[in-house]
Amino acid sequence: MQCPIEQFIPDDEEWQQLCDKLKTADSFSAIVLAARLIGLRFAKVLIEQQLAERAQARTTWQHCSVCNTQLVSKGFTNRQMLTIVGWVKWKRRAGRCPRRCLGSQNIPLDQALGLHAYQQTSVELVRLGCLLAVFLPYTLAAQILFQLTGVSVSNNTLWEWVQHFGQQAVKDLKSQLEDLNTGQTPLLELLDDALLSMPLLISADGVTVPFRSQPKTPKGKTVWQEVKVALLTRLGRHQTKSGKTITRLHQRRLVSLLGSIDDLKPRLWLEALRQGVETAAQVVWISDGARGFWRLYRECFAPIGAVGVLDFYHAAQHLWQAASAYQDGNPARTSQQWFASLCHRLRHGFGKGIIKELDWLSKSRNTTEATKPILRQVRDYLKLHLDHIQYRFFKQKCFPIGSGMVESACKWMIQQRFKGTGMRWSEDGFNHLLHLRLAWMNQRFDSLFSNENLSLSLYSPKH
Repeated sequence: MQCPIEQFIPDDEEWQQLCDKLKTADSFSAIVLAARLIGLRFAKVLIEQQLAERAQARTTWQHCSVCNTQLVSKGFTNRQMLTIVGWVKWKRRAGRCPRRCLGSQNIPLDQALGLHAYQQTSVELVRLGCLLAVFLPYTLAAQILFQLTGVSVSNNTLWEWVQHFGQQAVKDLKSQLEDLNTGQTPLLELLDDALLSMPLLISADGVTVPFRSQPKTPKGKTVWQEVKVALLTRLGRHQTKSGKTITRLHQRRLVSLLGSIDDLKPRLWLEALRQGVETAAQVVWISDGARGFWRLYRECFAPIGAVGVLDFYHAAQHLWQAASAYQDGNPARTSQQWFASLCHRLRHGFGKGIIKELDWLSKSRNTTEATKPILRQVRDYLKLHLDHIQYRFFKQKCFPIGSGMVESACKWMIQQRFKGTGMRWSEDGFNHLLHLRLAWMNQRFDSLFSNENLSLSLYSPKH
């Protein structure tokens, strides 16, 4: 009995081999894989037929850019392109100036299809390769690309793709920052009414990444540099079945760079404007005690009424410094007991009382001279952040009091991709891949490759 597909496929040796492979498949998976090969081969035929039809269309020749003489046809020339279905080959008309002016060759079909003169790989394949490299080491990404498409490219090729489009992402960002400096407001991301009514949370942290000490060579010691990460998200309230109200994050956007706080400032403000920081009903800033991040808060977000929240667990670390250093000679109260009491009081809004207690103890005769500087240091720290440790008020507003969300972002944004075993990065290699990773996380990946949506919506029926 003939395979039904033989009724509408070309009668040649390659097609016959594919059909025979389908007929002799001895398992369900083998049948699926064999049918997939036929589908890829059929897709290639469809592409080449479509290109052949378009190449036959009537062509109106332009004029030479050098001498203004109308171009004339020089016949059909060959072209091939590596795509997600393999190599595609076709012929198309080429025109040239009859006076043979240098650089006068013109190929209208290539221009209509958006192809460059020396392009050998189609955009959708490059996009898929870059996307895999965003999440996987280059060698592994090349292997997965082959498994998915049957197209084999080297890890060096993937690296070159990432560098090219990473540079494009950097260039686009610089252009946006220049527009911001000239007073142009960036376009607000499309937000529905439900998101607009939610508070906007902004949080920042840092994570170290290993870099090479010498450019273009793996030789030399590893140099650890800090990468800044900032998270912007909307805080939504959700009621569980038990009636408890919890907070959920919506529309997370990330800003990250290898650089200083001053370098982070314009990029974070640009993204904040996109997320509607100036029209948000409430803006919340949360961070640990790093001075640079709090300076960023004071310069950018405090003037617009943002609420600042000091990470509770970071504040608790300072309380432990005081509790572990102070010994009052009372065997009924250990350092752990006092620390637990301090944390409980801090959590329930008694920050001023803790500051007064630390101040009194730092002046008491029963306190050793070695302990007093530690108590004063913790007192001054809490006093500096008094407005930022009102945790009872924050919890009433359903604001988070810990910076776990940005610490989590540091892990899956930076550590998972850039801190693998044996990894060391050049600054350019890191920056280009980081910008592609950011583009994917912020749902702006496809725009780097084409004005069209390159994400494939596959037909997958449920029944």
